[in-house]
Amino acid sequence: MKPGDVHRIAILVPLSGSNAPVGVSLANAATLALVDTNKQGVRLSSYDTAALGAAGAANRAIADGAQLILGPLLASDAAAVKAAAEAKGITMLSFSNDSSIAGGRLYVLGFQPAQSVSRVVDYAAAKGLKRFAALVPDGVYGQRASVAFTRAVSASGGQVVALQNFARTPAALPTAARKVTDYDARMKQAGSTAPVKRPDGTIATPAAGPAPVPFEALLVADSGAIAAAFGPHLAKFGAPTGSFLMMGTELWNTEPGLGASPALRGAVFAAVPDQRFQSMAKRYQARFGGTPSRLASLSYDAMLLAVSTAGQQWRLGTPFPQSILADPQGFAGVDGIFRFKGNIAERGLEVQQVGPSGFTTVSPAPTAF
Repeated sequence: MKPGDVHRIAILVPLSGSNAPVGVSLANAATLALVDTNKQGVRLSSYDTAALGAAGAANRAIADGAQLILGPLLASDAAAVKAAAEAKGITMLSFSNDSSIAGGRLYVLGFQPAQSVSRVVDYAAAKGLKRFAALVPDGVYGQRASVAFTRAVSASGGQVVALQNFARTPAALPTAARKVTDYDARMKQAGSTAPVKRPDGTIATPAAGPAPVPFEALLVADSGAIAAAFGPHLAKFGAPTGSFLMMGTELWNTEPGLGASPALRGAVFAAVPDQRFQSMAKRYQARFGGTPSRLASLSYDAMLLAVSTAGQQWRLGTPFPQSILADPQGFAGVDGIFRFKGNIAERGLEVQQVGPSGFTTVSPAPTAF
């Protein structure tokens, strides 16, 4: 078969080493998409970025005639792949969630914390909540979540009353909880409240304890496990479960056991819809065995996008046309609708609520942009 007889797609992921379970899931899911669509005239080849190095994998894929690259997984590999691919006019659909690498012919498919934060803040604002606080971890993820949070609250007409960073250590959580609840100032205020004389001459003794916390909604921009660990500390400082709306991020979607934590009952978070992924996971298990990584949907949807254009907008013997990705109506896949803005996947997210038996959708994802 001659090179021009098929559309050649390469997937660059770690197939060995510590990230192999995720990489193998991504490669298998791309294969599954090809099988599910029964698309003829498309060849998918996998390259191990762990064994070959990102640049080595990219160069080998290009030498083999790749016209579209799916991957890499890691942002740290993106620069090497981008340089090699762009020199040949080849588009890349990366599985990273690092928006800073997007640009040129490199597109980022990974789930963006900023979109998740904005969606859940909008949900809370629509419920009438105005005063927001956040606990954000140190590091790049926390920085991006902080920026997204402050922008989303401002856009919703709300007010950020507290924004507290914390280190990801058990010892750091009580201090962060104390600060975000403004506990010391509230206690000082309570202690300085003088008895009040009623009109009938009797004396009213002030209620014991501090004033209510200053926020109505609190974002914990970290895993559900970390949010649950904050629960007892928040309660100790006057913010028990149910006295405010706890909000999480897309990270919670990979933690189905969160309903077992009383501290998270009623908490909400935004993520891509899960129903189609569960269906895909069953087909994956039947074909490959085992449970796919939650990130496997990224490669499935990337492959679905590619094969849907093969032979139509994408002509045989040519690189994948970058112009296809500019469609403002976007695309539909396992994770719902998505489109590219600034080379970053913008997604239609749903809001889910944590309950004793799992997650319940309380605000469905949009079906069109």
